Amino acid sequence: MNIMKKKINDREFRAMQLLMRIADKIHPHTTAIAESFGIQKGTTIVDYGCGPGRYTVEFSRLTGPEGRVIAVDLIEIALRETEKRLKDNGIDGVELLLAQGYDSGVESETADMVCAVDMFHHVDPAPFLKEVQRITKPDGLLIISGGHQTRGYIKKAVLASGLWDIVDETKIYLKYKKKEQE
Repeated sequence: MNIMKKKINDREFRAMQLLMRIADKIHPHTTAIAESFGIQKGTTIVDYGCGPGRYTVEFSRLTGPEGRVIAVDLIEIALRETEKRLKDNGIDGVELLLAQGYDSGVESETADMVCAVDMFHHVDPAPFLKEVQRITKPDGLLIISGGHQTRGYIKKAVLASGLWDIVDETKIYLKYKKKEQE
């Protein structure tokens, strides 16, 4: 099973990347959005569906050298572009993982926070949320921001999984914590 409802090809990725660059020039907001998540120095962040690495750079800056950032995507070109962006920004030490379907390649209970920025519309919620729950520490958080779905749909899908409880909701994101295992 593929992680995306429809895996985008390289041309579609390049078009998406161009639109992101234009949007960032018109209204740069990536830093402010990343900062709003409450990321602390020294934490482990998984940038799930990292795309061209727009947020990976910010997450690395926020976690600092004592933190850990893992960028995961299903598309090889996304990881190549993320690697290039990191290099252009003088950042090293970020782990890049090519997901295999719903297997992210991240070890169980690794992440303090999983950030799914503008990608939830690409996934089948149930298996995606199960994988994210697996890779998140017991006190870990999931941030879902953006996307091309209504907030109501996202909330309903996440809560229906039975794996997450909502802990915060802002104009920019929804923040969930793992449900305690019974």
